[in-house]
Amino acid sequence: SLSLSLSLRHTHTHTMQSSLTSSTHIHNLFPAKSPSFKCRGSPLNPRSQTVKQVTSTKLTRVHLSNLEKLLQKQDQPNPPDPQPVHKDTNNGSPENKGNGLLEKLNLAGMWPEMKVAEEMSPRLNRLRRLLSKSQEYSPRNNLGSRWREYHGSNDWSGLLDPLDENLRREVVRYGEFIQAAYNGFHSNPATPADEPPSPRHVALPDRFYRVTKSLYATSSVGLPKWVDDVAPDLGWMTQRSSWTGYVAVCDDRREIARMGRRDIVIALRGTATCLEWAENMRNLLVQMPGENETIHGQPKVECGFLSLYKTRGDHVPSLAESVVEEVRRLIDLYKGETLSITVTGHSLGAALALLVADELSTCSPEVPPVAVFSFGGPRVGNRGFANRINAKNVKVLRIVNSQDVITRVPGMFVNESVDKKLRNTNVTGVLDVLDNNMPWAYSHVGTELRVDTKMSPYLKPDADVACCHDLEAYLHLVDGFLASNCPFRANAKRSLARLLDEQQSNVKKLYTSKAKALTLNLERDGLSMPMSSCLPSPS
Repeated sequence: SLSLSLSLRHTHTHTMQSSLTSSTHIHNLFPAKSPSFKCRGSPLNPRSQTVKQVTSTKLTRVHLSNLEKLLQKQDQPNPPDPQPVHKDTNNGSPENKGNGLLEKLNLAGMWPEMKVAEEMSPRLNRLRRLLSKSQEYSPRNNLGSRWREYHGSNDWSGLLDPLDENLRREVVRYGEFIQAAYNGFHSNPATPADEPPSPRHVALPDRFYRVTKSLYATSSVGLPKWVDDVAPDLGWMTQRSSWTGYVAVCDDRREIARMGRRDIVIALRGTATCLEWAENMRNLLVQMPGENETIHGQPKVECGFLSLYKTRGDHVPSLAESVVEEVRRLIDLYKGETLSITVTGHSLGAALALLVADELSTCSPEVPPVAVFSFGGPRVGNRGFANRINAKNVKVLRIVNSQDVITRVPGMFVNESVDKKLRNTNVTGVLDVLDNNMPWAYSHVGTELRVDTKMSPYLKPDADVACCHDLEAYLHLVDGFLASNCPFRANAKRSLARLLDEQQSNVKKLYTSKAKALTLNLERDGLSMPMSSCLPSPS
C-alpha cells in the first residue's frame, strides 16, 4: 500500500513537471503583451493627447461626435463676383461634389507627410493639373449689351489693368483663331503655280464659326533663279503667293445671342516663307496709294507690308481684294442684323491686320464696328497712319510682351511713352518735321496690353527671342495676367502641354523634369481638345 502510494505520487509529480515545461515552451513562443491603459489621441481630434480611463463605448461616441461636427461644418461663402455679367454656371459635376467630403475630412491632418508635400510644392501640384489631359471647362459668360465695350468702343478703358476676365477670354479666343491659321498653312503650305488653289479645310477652335474664304498674300519680289539651282528642294519656301489666313463668320444662333451680335473674323498668320521675310526687311516708309491727306498728316506705311497686302498673284487675287470682297458679301448677306468685324493677327499677320482694318472701315456705306486684336505686332506706319486709323474709329488692342524685340521694330528705337512726353514740350514742331520726312519715323497704333515673360513661374526669365515672340507663349502670359502689379494668376487653366512641346528649352528645368516624371504624352496628336458646348476657358 505504501509502495503504491509513493508510485502514484511520483507519477503525478512527473505529469505536473511535464505540463509546466510545455506551458513554458508555449509562453516563450507566443509571449503575451502586457496590458497598456495609455490612451492615444485620435487623428480626428489630435489635441486630445491624454484621456482618462474611459470605456470603449464612450471613446467611440467621442470619435463619432467629432466626425459628425467635421462633416456638418459649413464652407465659407464665396466672395461676390465683381463682374456684373450674367454667368451660366455649369460646375455641378460629380467630381466637384465629391471633393467637398474629402476636404472636410482633412486627410493631410491625419497624415502629416501629405501636408508637408502639399505645402512644399504648390507649383508642382498646379503643374500636374495644367499638364493633365482632362480639360477644365467653365461657362461662357453672356456679353449681352456689353459686347461693344469688349470690342473696344471705349478703347477698353477700365478693362486692362486689372484685366477683366471676359476680355481675357476674348483675347485668348481670338489668339486661337490665329493658331488655326498657322495649322492650316503648315498642313499644306504649297500653293499651285499653274492653276488656282483648291478650297482649303481649316479646323477652327470654335465650332460656332464657319470659314467662308481663304486669303492669300503675294510678294512683289522674287528670288534669283540661281537660288532654285543651288537649293531646288526649298519648294514652298520660295513661292511668291502663300495661304495666309481666312475669313470666318459666327453661324450659331445661341452663340450670336450670347455675344450680342454676329461676329465676322479675319485671322492672319505670321511670317513663314523666305519671300515674306524678304518683304519684312523692306522697312522704308512709303505713301499709301491714292492718299494725300494733310489734316492728320501724310499717312505712310512700311513698303514690305504694303507690298504683301496689295500685290496680286498669278492665280490668286491680292489680300486686299479678297478680304474686301468677302466682307462686303457677308454684310449684304446678313443685312439688318447686328454685326461686328474682328481682325486678328500675330507678327506679320498683326501688321497686315491693321491694313485690312483700315480698308474695311470704309468698304461699305454701313460698316459694322471694326476692331483689331494683334499679338506681337511690329510698327506698321508713321504717326499720320496712326491718326488716320483713329479718325476712322478703328479700335486696336495690341498685346505686347515686354521682352519681345519684334514689337520695337521697325523704326527708331524710341519708346512711345517718351515720344508722348516730348510732344507735350516745345519740341513738338521738330518731331512733326521728323515724322513727315524721316524714312523710319514709325509709330504704334491703338491701346496696349503689356505682359512680361518674367512674370511666368514656368518660363525662364532669360527666355530666347523666339520664345518671347511665340504665339502660344503670348496666350500663356495673357491667361496668367491679373494686373501689372500682381503675380501670375494662380488659377490659370490654360494647358502647358503645347508650350512644353514648342518651347521646352525655355521652360524651367524643374517643370520639364517633372513633366517627364509624370510620363505625359506630348505628341502633337495628343494636344487636340475635345469639342464641347463650353470652350476650355482661360478665366
